[in-house]
Amino acid sequence: MQQSNPATATFPRILLQHAQVRPSHPAYREKDLGIWQCWNWAQVADEVRAMACGLAAIGFQRGMNLAIIGDNRPRLYWAMVAAQCLGGVPVPLYQDSPAADLEFVLQNAEVQFVIAEDQEQVDKMLAIQETIPALKHIAYDNERGMRHYHQTGLLSIRQLQEQGRAYDQAHPQFFTQQVELGQAQDTALILYTSGTTGKPKGVCQTHASLMAAASGGISFDHLSEHEDILSYLPMAWVGDSLFSFAQAMMAGFTINCPESSETVMTDLREIGPTYFFAPPRVFENMLTNVMIRMEDAGWLKRKLFHHFIDVARTTGAAILDKKPVSLGERIQYGLGSLLIYGPLKNVLGLSRVRVAYTAGAAIGPDLFRFYRSLGVNLKQLYGATETCAYVCLQPDGHIKFDSVGLPAQGVEVKLGAHGEVLVKSAAMLKEYFKRPDATAEVIDSDGYFHTGDAGIFDSDGHLKIIDRAADVGQLLNGAMFAPNYVENKLKFFPYIKEVVAFGNAREKVCAFINIDMEAVGNWAERRGHGKYCGD
Repeated sequence: MQQSNPATATFPRILLQHAQVRPSHPAYREKDLGIWQCWNWAQVADEVRAMACGLAAIGFQRGMNLAIIGDNRPRLYWAMVAAQCLGGVPVPLYQDSPAADLEFVLQNAEVQFVIAEDQEQVDKMLAIQETIPALKHIAYDNERGMRHYHQTGLLSIRQLQEQGRAYDQAHPQFFTQQVELGQAQDTALILYTSGTTGKPKGVCQTHASLMAAASGGISFDHLSEHEDILSYLPMAWVGDSLFSFAQAMMAGFTINCPESSETVMTDLREIGPTYFFAPPRVFENMLTNVMIRMEDAGWLKRKLFHHFIDVARTTGAAILDKKPVSLGERIQYGLGSLLIYGPLKNVLGLSRVRVAYTAGAAIGPDLFRFYRSLGVNLKQLYGATETCAYVCLQPDGHIKFDSVGLPAQGVEVKLGAHGEVLVKSAAMLKEYFKRPDATAEVIDSDGYFHTGDAGIFDSDGHLKIIDRAADVGQLLNGAMFAPNYVENKLKFFPYIKEVVAFGNAREKVCAFINIDMEAVGNWAERRGHGKYCGD
């Protein structure tokens, strides 16, 4: 959905448009006590309005930051838009962070208001409230276990919305006036980096930058309001902000929140998303579970499985990419779809997936090839928190297992010193919160963001990420080498557990290799090698 005036395009305005254009279309679902609850766009707009007015009633004002912590819950997503309606900025936090780790972010972001999921998150806030005197108001979603909490400034979201509806009745023009004040270049979201090399930094992304990334992805993958997505990854992570917030708001598709982290795989099968994102470890765990189950299956089922998986490896990816395949191979693959691939995708919850993405770590080519051979359109993307996770995408029909694709629409990518990937686009960060020095370090005078990653372009223009730029070494003969690139190539070999490559200022690259004793032991046992002889 596009705004007529890009200068005033904001997520609150988008929300109100959805409420007018597709009021009865499912916007959010949440599984609670085994039952899926649903809210349409008109209901979401009403909930957000009540929440925004409730925040205003207890003192939240334009320019303030609202911390949000908890698992993926509809009301937590609505709190993000409610803050934006008032000209405030949501700051999602990692829900599994201990209180001590949250203290720096809350102080740095000057947080006075928090929306928390449940008793666990409220307890964290109360534990550090004494050291953060500015933190005065905490609203919680799940009221279970909160009966005997009577601290000042503590209330449920239900109570907050009740106050909001009363405030709205008393000030009927207030909400609309506040939304109209919003501008595209206002900060829409602050996402804090992990802080692995120092204190976390708050990445300020504007409505315009998030919308640029969202619109680019929607156009690239032909997404519509009819998509279903399962939102289970941390709300504080940039990928969730792109997929489950920005793209969902722009396209108007449906967000599904699982009951808990333990039920994600079950809920995935029930929803059957059409658009799916998971880091490589999730896809690895899915495949591992499948292989374990097949070991317990009967002889005939195992035989059929391995036969048709071999067929899929040969022809599946080519069929998915609409490349030439013989009639006989197509018939074999069709039979495999009926007997193996279809039921397997159904068990995994991937039957309806049109587009699936993975990112965040290198994915083994065999794993990548396995899912694509089943007909799952799995692709890789490349991005960073500072670029709204939007730099490179893999186009359908042009998938390379060792690349992250081509520069996305509207994104300029070039290589700097030591092969560092430099990026310029409308999806870049506005600034680091209260850190002009850090902002100046990563954005050069030409407006390029320095990612810190080293990469190379292949002959087709696809980008390959090989390492962190700071870790790229140089041999004595002047040749450059990337330790991580070498390590990943070796680690994808099934009998290698860990690898450390080194060679900077040496004649050649060497590596320490930690073999996987269990895998090698199983290999040796199957072949009758290395039998234990005793003392």
